[in-house]
Amino acid sequence: MNSENIEKTGCCEPFNPEPWQDKEITWNEKLFVTDHISSFLHIPLNMGKKITENMALIEKSGANSEVQLMLTDEKSLWSSDIYIDVAKEVPGTEMAKLSGTFLTKVFEGPFQNVGKWTEEMKEYVRSKGKQLTKIYYSYTTCPKCAKAYGKNYVVLFAQIG
Repeated sequence: MNSENIEKTGCCEPFNPEPWQDKEITWNEKLFVTDHISSFLHIPLNMGKKITENMALIEKSGANSEVQLMLTDEKSLWSSDIYIDVAKEVPGTEMAKLSGTFLTKVFEGPFQNVGKWTEEMKEYVRSKGKQLTKIYYSYTTCPKCAKAYGKNYVVLFAQIG
């Protein structure tokens, strides 16, 4: 998708998959605002509210990152943690720092394919001769914006050790 020719929704930015496809990224204490999401069978119940609240605090403190990046740690059927990339500490939020090396792969399609994509990502890591330690999911747009843009991209970040 050429994000330059897409009419923006005013919510999520159009996503360009090229910088994230089949990359190896190393972070050293990369800074994120983090929060906890309640889920039912991996379906987030309060994600929109949490993102809206945290983004307001991020914008108020001038901590927006150059790249719109949010990771999700799908901890269980009932909860997940979100990590929103920021440029500096944000007062009134919980902060986290992520370090490590990650392989990335971009997938496109309905959210119901996440299980299939996870298995593909595990195989991709094995094919690179690496050991998987954790997978984070980056849902690049909300469902409404994915529909408006005509593409639903999800980037998997496989932390390797």
